[in-house]
Formats: sequence, structure tokens, C-alpha cells
Amino acid sequence: MTVDARPLTRTEQIMETIRDRIERRVLTPGAAVPSVRAMAEASGFSKSTVVEAYDRLVADGLIRSRPGSGFFVAAPLAPLSLERIGPHKEDREVDSLWMLRRSLAQDGDLSRPGSGWLPDGWLANLQISKALRAAARQNDRAPMKGYSSPLGLEKLRRIIAQRQTDLRIAATPDQILLTDSSTHSLDLVCRYLLEPGDTVLVDDPCYFNFLAFLRAHRVNVVGIPMTPTGPDLAAFAQGISDSRARLYLTNSAVHNPTGASLSLATAHRLLKLAAEHDLVIVEDDIFADFEDEPTPRLAALDGLDRVIRIGSFSKSVTATIKCGFICARGEWIEGLTDLRIATGMSGSPLAAEVVHSVLTDGSYRRHMEGLRTRLARERAHTLSLLREVGMEPWTEPSAGMFIWAKLPNDLDAAALARSAFGQGVVLAPGNVFSTSGLWTDYLRINVAFGREPRFAALLKDLVGQNA
Repeated sequence: MTVDARPLTRTEQIMETIRDRIERRVLTPGAAVPSVRAMAEASGFSKSTVVEAYDRLVADGLIRSRPGSGFFVAAPLAPLSLERIGPHKEDREVDSLWMLRRSLAQDGDLSRPGSGWLPDGWLANLQISKALRAAARQNDRAPMKGYSSPLGLEKLRRIIAQRQTDLRIAATPDQILLTDSSTHSLDLVCRYLLEPGDTVLVDDPCYFNFLAFLRAHRVNVVGIPMTPTGPDLAAFAQGISDSRARLYLTNSAVHNPTGASLSLATAHRLLKLAAEHDLVIVEDDIFADFEDEPTPRLAALDGLDRVIRIGSFSKSVTATIKCGFICARGEWIEGLTDLRIATGMSGSPLAAEVVHSVLTDGSYRRHMEGLRTRLARERAHTLSLLREVGMEPWTEPSAGMFIWAKLPNDLDAAALARSAFGQGVVLAPGNVFSTSGLWTDYLRINVAFGREPRFAALLKDLVGQNA
């Protein structure tokens, strides 16, 4: 640690430690600061050094003293910095936010095998253009005017409810709330169900934005080891018991990043554990339409009792027209709708109209059939490429765009990602998906980009030479 290029004094080191904990929300207003004795033992410095540091923090207005009780955080918090909540500076270069920033970079020359979406040319562009033109011609109707109803476009909610039956989920249109995206759905659910300091279980590995997102909600995150058939049940039971978790967030099918799908036996046991511990499950099913045949869904087995299902059409239709949904039991939808109104009024009637048009004109079914066939071909190609350079898939997915693969010789995936970005290739290293810091020698590969020459050349040069 330095100040103006000079080493920090011992007093300044103590002050910086407390400031850092406050900025990263480890210590919040009113929270007790470690006692003078505890800080002296932890730092190895004298009690007089700690007292001096605390006195200076009191003078700065960051903490205050309560005679006979100790020191407590006093200052209003600075604006939230997710970067400070996440890994420390030496590790921050490759974390979940690093991954998101690079994936979203507006550089058309980047190769993106680490991204979480399909290339633009693979999406339903013609169908979207047709639907937009149709909506524009209806200039005397609702899609071009005003706000939508609180729940969202009723005819789209009817279609979404009907589509749930393919997954054996019984839901009425009134059990569906339209949102701007899957992330927006998750934000509403977390606002509705969680308080700062609550604990949320996630898979390890899990979708890396879950980790950044949950940090923003200031909750504790506990990772549960993932298996090819779902979360490890023993670890899941222990995790609930130890943490008193309020919520479990998962992808039951076409799991991100592993591509795995939940088995029926694991699903039944999960629901039994959730019931025993009054745990709510959020099933993010954004890749549902990528399966040829549906695999078990927690929402179907549970009957939307303690499972909330969220989804959107950004991965299969387009991310340009933002439209997602929440499917849950009626009283929760009512509360979520009130929260939706309070925080954002209502969704875009134009977006809902466009999505409804795409889903009902017959083209979407054909589009998804072609997309699944194309992805199956690219999975086979990418699996062959990975094995050629000594990488081994954790499991062979039957659907979707992701392969979770191990680098040879324990190569550091984060270091590889840094090097690759300098060559114009965005990779997704395993550490950004993990709460435990494991999976450091894994990559998530998007097969839709598996044929890009720079990606193949990079693997052969940077991985193959170490095989």
C-alpha cells in the first residue's frame, strides 16, 4: 500500500483497512468496527497504533466512538462500487465485471467465443423486421402509444402461459408478469424477497453475471458444487443448513456455463430440501427453447409453489427488443407487479407486440428448429477442435451453445484470457463463474464462434504448445 508513491505507515494501514471494508460494504452504517484488541491481534501492530488510527477515522467522520461499547461506522456510505465489492486489485483484472465489459465491447473486429449469446446473423432478424413494420403500420393503436398495463400485454401473456404447458407447467396469464429482460426479472425478484445480508445459494460454477448481480444486492452468496445432473445434493443440504439461505438461483436446463441439465431424481430431492427449509428457488430458464426435448423443470414438479420461473427471448429472438417474464404464484405476482410499477412503471408495449408477432406467425418455430440443428453441428465441430488441442469437456451437452472444457496441464484460464484479449479474442475463464475460486483451468466456449479462425489459431498456439 502506498500514498503518493511512499509506503503507508502502520497507522495509515489500519485506516485503509477500515476504509476498504466500509467501501466494500463489509462494514455498513451502525456496524461495529473490530475492537482495538482484535485489530491489534489481527494486524500485528500495537494497541496504541490502532487507537491512533481509530481516532483519526473519528476525526474524518468515518467512525464514531461509544464510550464503553467501542467504535461504530458513522459516515454515510459512498456510492456503491461493485469493483470494490469484488476481488481486490491484484485479482480484479479478470472477474465477472471484466468479463461483461469485454463481451459487450462495441468492437466489431473482436472474436467472441467467450460471449453468452449468438452472433447477430443467427437471430430472428427477418421476423423482427417484419413485426416492426407491422407495428409501425398500426400507428393508431396501442403499440405506438403510452404505457402498457401493469402486468404487460395480455395477449403475449396468454401465449407465454400456453407455452408453459410444453414444459408441463400449469400457469394462467395472471401468473405472468412481463419485464424488460431476464436480468430485470431477477432484479425484481431479489428486491421482493431479499434484504441486504440474506444468503443466496448458487451453483458453482454458475452464470458469472449472477455473482456481480447478487453483490449489487448486498447479499451473501454461497456456491454449491455442480454435477452433470444438477447441484451436489449433500453440499446443497449442508449449504442450506449452515447459511439459512433464503433463495437458490439456478438454470435447471442448458445450464450456464456447463450445458448440463437437471435429472429427475435430483429435482425431486432438491424440492424436498427446499420445502424442509422454506427455501425459494428461482429457475432462470432463458435457454428453454434450445432443447429438442424438454428435461425436468423444478417449476413443473413444484407447481409454482416455491419455484419462480423467469425467462426472456433475448438469446433466441434478439437482444434489441427487450422482453422477459416472471412466472410465479398469484400473490407473488401481485407484489412483484407493485414493485414493477414503483421502480419502472410498465414495460414497452411495442416490444411486447413485436415478440407476440414473432411467436404467433409460425416463423419462430421454424427459426428455432433451424437454430437447434445448426448448434448441434457446431457443438460437434467445437468438441473435435477442443480435443485436438488437448482440452476435455466436463460433459457433452445435448443442447445449447456452451461447452465447459478443461485446459491441459493445469493452464491458468485467466492468464490465457488476458493474453487472448490482446489478440482480439474474448475468452470466458472458469474463475469468473466460481464462488470458490475453483475451475481456474476451465473455459466456457460458445460453439457458435467455434469456427472463427483467430479462435482456432489461438487455441493451437497457446494451448496446443502446452499439451
